[in-house]
Amino acid sequence: MNFAHLHVHTEYSLLDGSNKIREYVARVKELGMNSAAITDHGVMYGVIDFYREAKKQGIKPILGCEVYVAPGSRFDREITGGDDRYYHLVLLAENNTGYANLMKIVSKGFVEGYYYKPRVDKALLQEYHEGIIALSACLAGEVQRYVTKGLYEEAKKTALEYQDIFGKGNYFLELQDHGIPEQALVNQSLLKMSEELGIELVVTNDVHYTYAKDEKAQDILLCIQTGKKLQDENRMRYEGGQYYVKSPEEMAQLFPYALQALENTQKIADRCDVEIEFGVTKLPKYDVPDGFTSWEYLSKLCFEGLEKRYGDPSQELKERLDYELSVIKNMGYVDYFLIVWDFIKYAKDHGIAVGPGRGSAAGSIVSYCLEITNIDPIRYQLLFERFLNPERVSMPDIDVDFCYERRQEVIDYVVRKYGKDRVVQIVTFGTMAARGVIRDVGRVMDLPYAFVDTIAKMIPTELNITIDKAMQMNSELRKTYETDEQVKYLIDMSKRLEGLPRHSSMHAAGVVISQKSVDEYVPLSRAQDGSITTQFTMTTLEELGLLKMDFLGLRTLTVIQNAVQMAKKRIPAFDIEAIDYDDKKVLDYIGTGKTDGIFQVESAGMKSFMKELKPQSLEDIIAGISLYRPGPMDFIPQYIRGKREAGTIAYDCPQLEPILAPTYGCIVYQEQVMQIVRDLAGYTLGRSDLLRRAMSKKKGDVMQKERQIFVYGDKETNVPGCVANGIDEKTANKIYDEMIDFAKYAFNKSHAAAYAVVSYQTAYLKYYYPVEFMAALMTSVIENPPKVAEYIYSCRQMSIQLLPPDINAGVANFSVDDGKIRYGLAAIKGVGKPVIEAIVADRKDFGPFKNLEDFISRLSVKEVLNKRVIENFIKAGALDGLGGTRKQFMSIYVQIADHVNQEKKYAMTGQLTLFDLADDEQKQDFEIKLPNVGEYSKENRLAYEKEVLGVYISGHPLEEYEDKWRRAISATTADFQPDEETGQTKVHDGAKEIVGGMIVDKTVKNTRNNQMMAFLTLEDLLGTVEIVVFPRDYEKNRPLLEVDNKIFVRGRVSEEDEKASKLICERIMPFEQTKKELWIQFPSKAAFLEEEQTVYGYLADSEGEDEVVIYCQAERAVKRLPRNRSISIEPAVLSRLMNYFGEKRVKVVEKAIENHL
Repeated sequence: MNFAHLHVHTEYSLLDGSNKIREYVARVKELGMNSAAITDHGVMYGVIDFYREAKKQGIKPILGCEVYVAPGSRFDREITGGDDRYYHLVLLAENNTGYANLMKIVSKGFVEGYYYKPRVDKALLQEYHEGIIALSACLAGEVQRYVTKGLYEEAKKTALEYQDIFGKGNYFLELQDHGIPEQALVNQSLLKMSEELGIELVVTNDVHYTYAKDEKAQDILLCIQTGKKLQDENRMRYEGGQYYVKSPEEMAQLFPYALQALENTQKIADRCDVEIEFGVTKLPKYDVPDGFTSWEYLSKLCFEGLEKRYGDPSQELKERLDYELSVIKNMGYVDYFLIVWDFIKYAKDHGIAVGPGRGSAAGSIVSYCLEITNIDPIRYQLLFERFLNPERVSMPDIDVDFCYERRQEVIDYVVRKYGKDRVVQIVTFGTMAARGVIRDVGRVMDLPYAFVDTIAKMIPTELNITIDKAMQMNSELRKTYETDEQVKYLIDMSKRLEGLPRHSSMHAAGVVISQKSVDEYVPLSRAQDGSITTQFTMTTLEELGLLKMDFLGLRTLTVIQNAVQMAKKRIPAFDIEAIDYDDKKVLDYIGTGKTDGIFQVESAGMKSFMKELKPQSLEDIIAGISLYRPGPMDFIPQYIRGKREAGTIAYDCPQLEPILAPTYGCIVYQEQVMQIVRDLAGYTLGRSDLLRRAMSKKKGDVMQKERQIFVYGDKETNVPGCVANGIDEKTANKIYDEMIDFAKYAFNKSHAAAYAVVSYQTAYLKYYYPVEFMAALMTSVIENPPKVAEYIYSCRQMSIQLLPPDINAGVANFSVDDGKIRYGLAAIKGVGKPVIEAIVADRKDFGPFKNLEDFISRLSVKEVLNKRVIENFIKAGALDGLGGTRKQFMSIYVQIADHVNQEKKYAMTGQLTLFDLADDEQKQDFEIKLPNVGEYSKENRLAYEKEVLGVYISGHPLEEYEDKWRRAISATTADFQPDEETGQTKVHDGAKEIVGGMIVDKTVKNTRNNQMMAFLTLEDLLGTVEIVVFPRDYEKNRPLLEVDNKIFVRGRVSEEDEKASKLICERIMPFEQTKKELWIQFPSKAAFLEEEQTVYGYLADSEGEDEVVIYCQAERAVKRLPRNRSISIEPAVLSRLMNYFGEKRVKVVEKAIENHL
């Protein structure tokens, strides 16, 4: 009995299929079938993965898609509602023409027909029908819909219509049986229809999961998709548990009456034969000026660049350039370099900041001469073969960083130049990762949040963690799994769904540029924001030979550019490209650890590493960036030891010294691994790159084979080996072992060097132009007030004064004003670009604004002001320079605005007012006078600033408590925010921490047992943190928990995934209540015992929280009196004791808070 599954959904029918491609193909093979299909809902996301896996396992892949067919035209919107919005239809590619047509059909469904689903229509099917076999699909197919409605003749007519479109023998009626009553009825009608119309039948199983036992996991997946819980009554489900990969025997038992239909599936499978081409590049052509070929033009640009970069280049440099160019030419990447050169030139010509390079491209002198990168590969020993290896043909990868505000302009340029249909952004899939999937499954199972949270947090937060790995690492999780039934079920279900793609989105930076319309090579889809993307991911596109580029937005470049522009106002000759990279002052500054805002070195760990490292050259910073990652961190102590004590460095053989000297004897970079293999064993650089790849991917068999060659050489490939070069085998093997150890972690030096340049530039600016740098830094986070607040705090510590926004001096961004930073007008809520542009233009044309009325009347002409904007300007302090207080302005601005509007109306109707007739002296009488109302209190002023700016400028409500706050806390609110790069917070889950600040928000909720608890937002000098106060602590501390109260909180950190951490409150104490102790001194213990009762007498009439401590001098003994003897230290008690014992023997001591919080 021959049978093939032709209607199958995989994991790429997002949140609808849990059939993992690898398991599916393996199962098909196990059940003895020789072919299998993939037909996901409306998409072809998985076809390449499936094609490769099937080929690998010796199964014939049939590539298809279950498309949605619109009832009318794909361009129509909402003709019929509900079920009849679209019908299902299965399409299979019979040959390469069919595959190309299928891509067109699926792409147009997204690009032209997207409405709830990507819909196609019959006109489209007619246009692209060639090479496609169609099946009538499930109960949602058009023919089946008519049958279930009892419209048999309509159904017949539709079937014939489809047969006309696809041609006789290319359209089949599809039988399915999952035990649904409707299917039995439909199947009878289809058998009859097949007889009457001569259209053949097929049998399918509409597979959605791999094994019968996956039914429960599949049901959970559907609930995740629809946002329902398992116990919800009316929700979508696949009833009956029959949607798995069945064996041919099971299918034959279901359809004993349709054996020919079963045979037909195999016949169709035999007809289908698609061959996909991998690894052949499909690069677009670059239009070169007349009279040049691409190759000549590239050579001309490179040699011109060589002279520009090196003045009078040596023969050695010319040879290196010739060698690189010949490799580029032989590998067919001439146009590629011209394309990259062109858009980088466009960016630089248009003042868009471009990074110094990224990734391995910095190892190429061609990139350096074309100004694609800005790092001299010769000076930093960077290797071309790490970027383009003549012995391994793969697409070069040049990723480019641009100013993050203007990155889109570069992409738009590329789209204009190569055509909208040839430049498309790339799709990426969010997968269900270990922690997330446990939370999702727990929610669907309706388990208590705290319970699921506890389990999810047992999964370590490291890269590529899986539930299985976590079970090995965390014995507590394993024990819970083994002993708790509910946890076992939760984890088992999560494991089945783990790794499934959850949603598609657009890759942050990836763009494809192709030589023909992109949908000739890959199907297209839409991202959530409606922009068109490819349906294949980055790696798949590279395998298919398409050119992908990364256009990355890097905030730091924007900061550098803005800071340089401001610095030039002070020193016009300043040029960031000409700075000295060996400036000792800048390097020492990085070594102080005061590196807030300095690229790559501002995290807490990196600060302390830099303090230890005390970098002396750019090489040290390159190494620092490479070492400060999980893994290589273990080698940091060795590196620092080598740097401090040169005598501790030992090289196993003299050939290693020139390679490892810059890194004090440690292997830090991939390039060093390549150099060692080349210099010690005589490999070519291309071959050494292959070995490096094998090492980093831990390919055991390759490494074993290469060990022999490394030590003893290989005649066939002309590798002499270490022994032939005078290195004994023991040493050679030891070096090889060390390389294997390091290669797992070794970093790409070219990438680190490029980023070290950016780090150094930011450090240089911060050291020599601190005010300009901090202003640019704050502008870059202007939309993120908590981050601005952090930098304001840094400015205070650097003694940089911050001025409020000012309509007469400020611009949209933070600016420099006489050595101080002027707050940016764009940071004021509700003030848009048009208002700021109008203000700056008016100031330029007519000079500064004289007073409030002048400001309002001049801007009212431009019609950009409304009362809300004026009010926000006043609250932010932007009008302070107009001769009045904020309170005066607030009480009068409405009257002025109304008066100005009235004047405007008169002017428009041509009426004269008394004002127009008066002379200048009389005019002064008409001016609206400011009322005599004084100014707001400091608290009010600050509260208004916070309201419209999100931060305090003219001070901070906690300023006067800063010393006390610093002494008492163990963490600031900034420590609870996730780091932008790592996503981790400085505080760790479960840790005990003390924070302090002012309550700025409070939400009270009732628990299930009707007790009250609170969520507080606590603000300190750096930002805010959420505090959770459970009922017991809420009742105990209720009076303290009012907004504006200043408190210290001790508690337990609760980490959140990719959000700020929270603090679970355990103890609260107000700022005012600091711990005091009363110390009384006695010459000896005996002296105290003699006067003990006298002491108690003096203390008796005072009660309080302050402890009394007795100090006996002779024995140096300290005795703390019991709690019932504690007093409230007040002047009356003190003066009595001092009169009796003498002033010198009585002392009040204030204690730090952590001792008793």
